[in-house]
Amino acid sequence: MQPISEKYYDHAMQMVKNAVYSGVVNENSVYQEANLKNRAIIDSIIDDLLQPGSRIVGIENLEKIAAESDAGASCLILMEHYSNFDIPCLFYLLKNDNDATRAISDRIVAMAGMKLNEDSPFVQAFAEAYTRIVIYPSRSLETVTDPVKRTEEQRRSNSLNRAALREMIRCKHNGKLVLMFPSGTRYRPGKPETKRGVKEVDSYVKSFDRMVLIGIAGSILRLHPSGEMSKDYIEHDRVVYTVGPIVSCRDFRDSVRESIEPGAEPKQAVADAIMAELEKLHEQSEQVRAGD
Repeated sequence: MQPISEKYYDHAMQMVKNAVYSGVVNENSVYQEANLKNRAIIDSIIDDLLQPGSRIVGIENLEKIAAESDAGASCLILMEHYSNFDIPCLFYLLKNDNDATRAISDRIVAMAGMKLNEDSPFVQAFAEAYTRIVIYPSRSLETVTDPVKRTEEQRRSNSLNRAALREMIRCKHNGKLVLMFPSGTRYRPGKPETKRGVKEVDSYVKSFDRMVLIGIAGSILRLHPSGEMSKDYIEHDRVVYTVGPIVSCRDFRDSVRESIEPGAEPKQAVADAIMAELEKLHEQSEQVRAGD
């Protein structure tokens, strides 16, 4: 298997040259508009790798939730996470389906960890091709063990996440569809903890009116054990997304919280329920993919 940085080295170097955002994120730069020059380059990579039969099942549910947003509802997209090409392939398929779905892709704003901006110019160049709100993930803070550094990072986390919250509120009330990955990280085979939902997803569900969930089967970018995107392996593959029906966020959250076992943590229970629903959609996507 060939790393993406080798196969598409020239593409990546052009994207790094095109980059418009600083690698360091602060409270004034958490909202970052898409760099469409880099998106066009990514689309050319997807052209090479994505196989016939790739599609979005239930795409009408995205059209319906966009209509709900037009009517004033705040709308959330919760999606499985297997690679850093999950969003690029979704956008590519939306763009190539019809004019209505192309317009929907222009309204999606992804919540993204600051690691995508700050780890390397290579990763940042890919990430900035899509409009996003940058956050300081709780998992990143948990890795800081030095007490002095932990205090500094806690202050930074609070500052960035307050700014990100303001931007998310602005977006959700201005016709944007906010997308997040409930697992908070890419799934790593053999590490089931990476497919468990983070409890912060409960706060997102609480903050929105409607949501759709999206399961994924297949991937054109396979994880390298190091976790470094520049080392991830390319794969010619068929990718199938399955979009579930629109769900009332309040009804879903209330139902889960009413049925949890005594002593269970309510926020984690909501996150676990989300991941269980995503797993069902994942299986549906696998069935479609296997049937082609």
